[in-house]
Amino acid sequence: MVTVALDAGISVETLRKIETGRIATPAFFTIAAVARVLGLSLDEVADSLTPSVTGGMAAS
Repeated sequence: MVTVALDAGISVETLRKIETGRIATPAFFTIAAVARVLGLSLDEVADSLTPSVTGGMAAS
């Protein structure tokens, strides 16, 4: 977790809050940075969202 946070340019506490849902709507660029560090495309991140997160709409 520490390496991911540092490589993404965010604090470990911020990453922990995102993972536990204490930051309900993290900034787009924060998610993009974490995805980049994890080797995920934004399409892969969007595809992993549940319908409740996307408001019932499928990611395109």
